[in-house]
Amino acid sequence: MRYRSILASLALLFAGVQAHAAGVHDYAAPLLPSGPDPWVIQRGGVYYYTSTSRDHIELRRTTDLWRLADAPPVVVWRAPARGAASTSVWAPELHYIRGKWYLYFTAADKQHDDDAHRHVFVLENASPDPTRGRWIERGMLKTAHTGIDGTVFEHAGRWYFVYSAYVGDHSDLVIAPMADPWTLASPQVDIAAPTYTWEMQGGRKILEAPEFLQGPDGKLFLSYSASACWSDDYALGLLQADGSADLLDPKSWKKSPRPVFASSVRNGVYAPGHNGFFKDTDGRDWIIYHANGGPGWKCTPRRAPRIQPIGWTPGGMPDFGEPGTPPREP
Repeated sequence: MRYRSILASLALLFAGVQAHAAGVHDYAAPLLPSGPDPWVIQRGGVYYYTSTSRDHIELRRTTDLWRLADAPPVVVWRAPARGAASTSVWAPELHYIRGKWYLYFTAADKQHDDDAHRHVFVLENASPDPTRGRWIERGMLKTAHTGIDGTVFEHAGRWYFVYSAYVGDHSDLVIAPMADPWTLASPQVDIAAPTYTWEMQGGRKILEAPEFLQGPDGKLFLSYSASACWSDDYALGLLQADGSADLLDPKSWKKSPRPVFASSVRNGVYAPGHNGFFKDTDGRDWIIYHANGGPGWKCTPRRAPRIQPIGWTPGGMPDFGEPGTPPREP
């Protein structure tokens, strides 16, 4: 009996150690000291990370995101000395499509580094490991407007491209079907414009950085970052559509009237935005986003990447929680 009692005590102790280990992460702390516009994709148990580096694109490869700082960055592409993609290399995203890797990114021409000359470009790599092999330039996507922050997703056997388009004095979200990973088909449809006051802070009317997320019951979501990135009111909004809806019909998308992820003064996380979503090796959904560690830090390389798991409500809506405070364990 005493032997069984010792075993039971050891089991309780081990369970306590496991519980402690699961909670040691500081979700308010950044993974790296700098990393605007962060992105993560997990494939085959490996996490690949990238973020804005201004004149090049680099990838980090790790099996443990909490040790991302230990993963050496690998430069996979550098901006040319001149041309349409020669400066302001922003918001790279890595996607695996039909057996190849693709990197989508924003860039501009050094001679015209302004909103009227920003476009989305794509690179292709056939190597199983995107940190190796040769990246081929597939060129500029032919969007109806100049714009930034392109992303892609697949639904019901069809691929879609969404980006932040410059339309007049504001930025809208535009979606288009894809003929292949570097060619857009028709139509290109404006599905969301800034309509709420919280989307117009910092002197700009901005919806940017759209990111796709599918719910457990089939609902479709597009998060986006609203307001100017230099404002502490920079926050995430959310569009939703039914899984059976026509995604090219603007009426299919419903916008949340309030931010779904905003500054947490309590946790010292300010201006959270430009996020991405990924699944861990257990299939759980996570958010990666950049944020500042103090008020008034504006839109600089001090924006650093943070991650936390997200939950789902009984109604099938994503529960992002509060920045720095993940939702309860499932």
